Amino acid sequence: MNYIGSKLKLSEFIKDTILTVTGKNIKDKIFCDLFAGTGIIGRVFKKEVKQIISNDIEYYSYVLNRNYIGNHKPIVYKKYIEELNSLKGEKGFIYKNYCLGGGSGRMFFSDLNGQKIDVARNKIEEWKQNKEISENQYYFLLASLLESADKVANTACVYGAFLKKFKKSALNILDIQPALYEINSNEHLVYNEDANNLIKHISGDILYLDPPYNSRQYGANYHLLNTIARYDNFIPKGKTGLRQYFKSDFCVSSKVGVSFEHLIKEAKFKYIFISYNNDGLMPFEDIKCIMKKYGRYDVLKHKYIRFKSDTDSKKVYKTEPLYEYLHVLEKF
Repeated sequence: MNYIGSKLKLSEFIKDTILTVTGKNIKDKIFCDLFAGTGIIGRVFKKEVKQIISNDIEYYSYVLNRNYIGNHKPIVYKKYIEELNSLKGEKGFIYKNYCLGGGSGRMFFSDLNGQKIDVARNKIEEWKQNKEISENQYYFLLASLLESADKVANTACVYGAFLKKFKKSALNILDIQPALYEINSNEHLVYNEDANNLIKHISGDILYLDPPYNSRQYGANYHLLNTIARYDNFIPKGKTGLRQYFKSDFCVSSKVGVSFEHLIKEAKFKYIFISYNNDGLMPFEDIKCIMKKYGRYDVLKHKYIRFKSDTDSKKVYKTEPLYEYLHVLEKF
């Protein structure tokens, strides 16, 4: 999935740095990914540690991580994926509100794909209600639908806007592919909570923080994934069909410092790592000053190519090049 802030390309740098600090033998450690997003870093460490604690306030993220992190034993899935792909589409909530044929004027999906998303989403819920599938199978199938629907979305990347003409990939027919996960013998925990509340109730060895860097709220940028995941009844607002969404203090310059220090102060973890780039709302010196209050501090940086959506290609950015900083704290 194309995702703003994804650490896929930085995952090797992050893993190597963490293991250099903590030592390579972390089989008995608890690793927490508090702002998990699509769960890339949690997935990297899933087979390396005793337990992953994964969390994100966005429900679509919870679904993805409930599958990729929470699921750790084999399940039966092929016949369900095949049946979902064989279903004839129906004119449900996504078609009516996010496709041209539904009359909304919105072009997030082709009419055919909107109907295929609707029928698949309803069938997954029907299986769950009739207890034909387990909870593990439910989140696997729902994650598979989200990942596959995102591949045929008519957007530049995020769902803050749709394209005025259908791009080539959006005209492909939805083909639900299995969201395969790593098998291992350990139980993992997955939460859907505000990080600043959850931090009071969890503990472990390694805490990895990857909070939002700028004023773009993830709940707005990925609202349609939440709508497919929740499939609830609401009145979509405005040109893009927004739903109500969580507004993070980490996306507000006047609040981010206070929220960040609260996390560091409350964290019951020996090692704390925070990914943050040099174009974020929190100045480098503020992060350094806050972390140094609570233990031994260090920082490493890694140069990388800025993420740009199709609509960002002509923008001029004030900070070039872009560096990802991995701030490190060994807490007293």
